[in-house]
Amino acid sequence: MPTISMFLGIVIRMNWLEHNPPHFHAEYQGHRAVFDLDGNLTHGEMPVKQSKLISAWAVLHADELRANWELSSRREELYRIDPLR
Repeated sequence: MPTISMFLGIVIRMNWLEHNPPHFHAEYQGHRAVFDLDGNLTHGEMPVKQSKLISAWAVLHADELRANWELSSRREELYRIDPLR
């Protein structure tokens, strides 16, 4: 699963051949979760602080996440998204 961003120990990935609804995967120190493109945690678990950081990142990069989802649906290469700073 391609990594599209990394920040503060959090790894964000989006799968090439995903299924709807649109989402991305996040990992942090053994925690794994799935978030929708609006930054809402939908599956898995993530510490509260990291979940809030991931949600804020998703809001800031909503257009890029949606563009990557479209690329993924066409089986095209995804691009990296800037980390939280």
